[in-house]
Amino acid sequence: MTNDGTPQWGPAAGDQPQQPYGQQAGYQQPYAQQPYAQPYPQYGPPIPVGPDGVPPLWAPWYGIGFLDAFTRFFKKYARFDGRASRSEYWYWVLANAIVTIVLMGGYLFTWLGANTTTDAYGNTQTTTSGAPVLALVFIGLFGLWWLATLVPNIALGWRRVHDANLAGPLWIIALFVGIAAIVFGCLPPNPGGAQYDRPDLG
Repeated sequence: MTNDGTPQWGPAAGDQPQQPYGQQAGYQQPYAQQPYAQPYPQYGPPIPVGPDGVPPLWAPWYGIGFLDAFTRFFKKYARFDGRASRSEYWYWVLANAIVTIVLMGGYLFTWLGANTTTDAYGNTQTTTSGAPVLALVFIGLFGLWWLATLVPNIALGWRRVHDANLAGPLWIIALFVGIAAIVFGCLPPNPGGAQYDRPDLG
């Protein structure tokens, strides 16, 4: 109230204006006031892209999808130069795991899958049906897959280490210590890793 007894409407001098319920002083609505961040930021110098929006093979592809990562893995079969983004690395790990599970699962199923038969006298007999042939097919396919992906697997890890601005030979540790592959695969990109790019190789 004022000195003459009339009520005072509105905030008194020096009072802070009341905030809407549930908001703190100084709070600003984030929506429609701040631009959305790019979902896949580029690291280091801008990476050129072709007419289809695909980076060249010498460059990392941040935000790559599953199928693109699968095909790019074979396109960069034995390239130890350049960098590989985390999505390039982990999507390939997923694809490789799927193929391995299918082939090894088929191998184990053919050996362990049992076929139980009962003859006219009530005797039951457990046999493995076609196990030798099918098992050899599955284990043979797995062996071919392993050989076909051995070199590019090492090259991909090499490039993943480059993306963190580390020397590629550090990836050799991951060949003997499995946890190192997980650690290297999770390392964030470092702009300094651009030193390993070779645009001259295309």
